Amino acid sequence: MGKQNITNLFKIKYPIIQGGMIWASGNKLVTAVSNAGGLGLLGAGSMYPHVLREHIQKTKANTDKPYGVNVPLLYADLEQLIDIIIEEEVPIVFTSAGNPKKYTSKLKSAGIKVVHVVSSVKFALKAQEAGVDAIVAEGFEAGGHNGREESTTLTLIPQIVKALDIPVIAAGGIGSGRAMMAAIALGASGVQVGSRFVATHEASSHINFKNAIVEAQDGATRLTLKELAPVRLLQNKFYQDIQELYQKCPTPEELKDLLGRARAKKGMFEGDMDEGELEIGQVSGLIDNIIPAAQVVKEMILEFEQVRQELHDLKLD
Repeated sequence: MGKQNITNLFKIKYPIIQGGMIWASGNKLVTAVSNAGGLGLLGAGSMYPHVLREHIQKTKANTDKPYGVNVPLLYADLEQLIDIIIEEEVPIVFTSAGNPKKYTSKLKSAGIKVVHVVSSVKFALKAQEAGVDAIVAEGFEAGGHNGREESTTLTLIPQIVKALDIPVIAAGGIGSGRAMMAAIALGASGVQVGSRFVATHEASSHINFKNAIVEAQDGATRLTLKELAPVRLLQNKFYQDIQELYQKCPTPEELKDLLGRARAKKGMFEGDMDEGELEIGQVSGLIDNIIPAAQVVKEMILEFEQVRQELHDLKLD
């Protein structure tokens, strides 16, 4: 039996999923992406339970299209989040940063489609065994929290596709129709796009952060804090402070002290470009404007179709 098409699985027009990024993925972005034919995801990782409920209700009021919620499984109020998601009849849940085994069956028994984000074949197989409907395979080009393996999207996708019987969604470094075509050529059933959607009008991230993404060039991001949880950041004063601390061979506790609380909120939501944690992917070097989210979807599909025609016309003999 072949792998199910994710447009059929999620009942969406295009196989484009907007990543549920913290401090960026509120109801305005989700509504815009879902209304444009993709799948919008609320980023529960930066929401208190009552805030998540509010965003779910606003999303339902502004779109009749499918949408979902991204839930980091290390969240302190996880049980409460899961209960709210079930009560509000959210159709699709993407889980990340933890073991999906405990909550997959509970969500699926409520009629919810479940997808888990992984960065290795080992954890992809575990997620499939847990009963998820699909996998997001995320290469280390991606922004924010990342895999320790440092596998690139180009190598990770075909390995996971080969190992699994369920659909695989490619993530990490994807922000254009050309990248979408490449991912699908590698066997992915669709793509998850994060960084490109942060630099949109509807993203709830601060304009200072959006402008920093537009200004970012090749090599602007780095993967760091591997002793705690690997994270890809824009290089700024906070990042340099981390590097200076590394010169002293810090303990994990010293790194945690430097990280402190709410660094991500300080940077991405409040706009502190010096002391904030600015999580974004390598594809930021290709982003040169802030546009509506619907335009991102439209341009990706147009470019995808253009590349498909180019490949059709390509002669190798």
